Amino acid sequence: MADLVDTRGILRFISADTPHPIGSVPKRLIDILLALLGIFLLAPLLVICFAATVLSSPGPALFRHRRVGFNGKTFECLKFRTMRPDAAERLQRLLDSDPTAAAEWEASHKLRCDPRVTMIGALLRKSSLDELPQLFNVLRGDMSIIGPRPVTEEELARYAGAVPAYLACRPGITGLWQVSGRSTTTYAKRVEYDTFYAENWSLALDTKILIVTIPALFSDGAY
Repeated sequence: MADLVDTRGILRFISADTPHPIGSVPKRLIDILLALLGIFLLAPLLVICFAATVLSSPGPALFRHRRVGFNGKTFECLKFRTMRPDAAERLQRLLDSDPTAAAEWEASHKLRCDPRVTMIGALLRKSSLDELPQLFNVLRGDMSIIGPRPVTEEELARYAGAVPAYLACRPGITGLWQVSGRSTTTYAKRVEYDTFYAENWSLALDTKILIVTIPALFSDGAY
């Protein structure tokens, strides 16, 4: 999918030391309505994914991972568990034995052939169904429907001068980077997308991202 925006050139960085996240009350009201609608309409799918995860491998159905949100507040980001119980050990063995995989991990913190992921987990990831529980994060106010991809404290350091732009937003389930070829872009490009979004937010931009999210889900490698 072609990039939605031209992020070439020098981007202005904004301060996140504000009482309200990007979009303030209007964006929050839309988030609540969309999250409630999504949970209601997708309830059967949530149950199926929950059951499939539990039955496919040992461990809980939900995975909770600490991420950084608006103004640096941390929260537990919810996903359906897609990894095996010994995921950390599997990853370390691969990185120690495969320089190509180690370089890929260093560049994007992602692996195209990830030995940690279960068979059901791979299907959930490919369809992004693993992220459906984040609708509850949206209701709690930790996240938005649309915003930057939620990052860990370690990842945030990679944003360097763009940290204030990231912290000015609630992280999103979908966003500009996610619909602009997330699996085929560099981490630096991801930072540019997040910064552009923070600086240029509007309801029109959110609407455009939401509209292209669904076809992006079904584009191989695009979401």
